[in-house]
Amino acid sequence: MWFGRRSNLRKLACTDLSLTVDDDVIKSVTVVRDLGVLVDAELTTKHHISRVVSNCFFQLRRLRQIRRSVGEEVTKRLVTALILIRLNYCNAVVAGLPQSTLQPPQRVHNAAALLVSDTKPRDHISPVLAQLHWLPVNQCITYKLHLVNVKHCPDYLNNLVHLTTDSATRPDLRSATRLLYRKPALGSKFSERAFSCAGLAAWNNLPDHIQSITNTASFKRQLKTFLFSACSYY
Repeated sequence: MWFGRRSNLRKLACTDLSLTVDDDVIKSVTVVRDLGVLVDAELTTKHHISRVVSNCFFQLRRLRQIRRSVGEEVTKRLVTALILIRLNYCNAVVAGLPQSTLQPPQRVHNAAALLVSDTKPRDHISPVLAQLHWLPVNQCITYKLHLVNVKHCPDYLNNLVHLTTDSATRPDLRSATRLLYRKPALGSKFSERAFSCAGLAAWNNLPDHIQSITNTASFKRQLKTFLFSACSYY
């Protein structure tokens, strides 16, 4: 696969991009699947989002047929297992995308909430989401970034970020007394989607009392409460 901007990839359209290994010819592709995530040549993740949204709506149509038979509690468990888990799987890879790109997953999220609560499609969705205590899609992404920062960050990602206190040039600054990360120098808007930028930017926006929590369970509770407080329907 050849990665690049659309303009650069268009320049390669008339070029033979295949590789010859012994007697085998390997042709380039525009989309590949890696650990369940569809990666496209422009790194827009539009193919991945489209596939996830399509699969989720298919499951919702199936669940809608049995909603009145199984009741709200069973429907909620089925939606969690078949819909929400798909929306939240590897959702950190879509961090930093514009709201227009995240609208299709949010529509799935809203449709799932309407199904669980047995609410009419034309009713306002905000009270339903507030009642179910569901974070919107963009806040779910932020939540995942925080968990990666605190609990699940592997070494190859942990080495990409550095605390302000580690900087020899900032020992006397007020920011050095907080658990903040240094923002790397960025060459483009596109680079803000990298974990080394998106992850630390999300962390730096947290209040001090949440950053200082060492217990994972307490951190999750306080983090979710903080993200809910930032939602428009609260």
